[in-house]
Amino acid sequence: MVELALPKNSKVGEGKTWPKPEGAANVREFRIYRWSPDDDENPRVDTYYVDMDDCGPMVLDALLWIKNKVDPTLTLRRSCREGICGSCAMNIDGTNTLACTRGMDEIDGSVKVYPLPHMPVVKDLVPDLTVPYAQLSSIQPWLQTVSPEPAKEWRQSHEDRAKLDGLYECILCFCCQTSCPSYWWNGERYLGPAVLLQAYRWLIDSRDEATGERLDNLEDPFRLYRCHTIMNCAQACPKGLNPAKAIAEIKKMMVERRV
Repeated sequence: MVELALPKNSKVGEGKTWPKPEGAANVREFRIYRWSPDDDENPRVDTYYVDMDDCGPMVLDALLWIKNKVDPTLTLRRSCREGICGSCAMNIDGTNTLACTRGMDEIDGSVKVYPLPHMPVVKDLVPDLTVPYAQLSSIQPWLQTVSPEPAKEWRQSHEDRAKLDGLYECILCFCCQTSCPSYWWNGERYLGPAVLLQAYRWLIDSRDEATGERLDNLEDPFRLYRCHTIMNCAQACPKGLNPAKAIAEIKKMMVERRV
């Protein structure tokens, strides 16, 4: 069998084990990915112990407890703490999810926390989302019209409005994007499930008048057609959405306009 030698800087090593909180009777072990561009060191996994009697029930509560009471250098993103902003998306216990909605009681054993996979890391648990946000911008996710603007608002029937359900709820956490093998392999060219779900949201909006141009923008062997319906995206979405279905509907629209 061929043996491959990995570069030294590609290996994640064991990091520091922090002491257990003094006097705590109920502690939980956390193993957290750590890397800083300022240290010139390999990534590592540090071990922390959280006093569960002094901490909230969610993984984000524990991460903030660690940052506030143990290690202020731990770096992460968070904002709303209500599963709405998508800022605290990370890989927890092997699953891409939101730290603010993942309860510690849902995890057996030590809690393993890593940044979203297959993305450049800015620091610790913070991924670099420059590329997916640029891809989002490329689909022009806003209402486009050529008709004269109405005096008050663009009207929409209840039936047409209902078509947007399951699409507009996307919070752009990119849990689905970073769970997709096709995006791992072709991230610079394939738009990925989160961006394509947003594209479909505007394609079926009855008020939008740029359907042809939007489909032209997606007609590409890589931008749309790298989806192989693996369904990781639907499984990973913390909002229960189905990007794979949206992608299939876009492909259907591509076929229908040729008939």
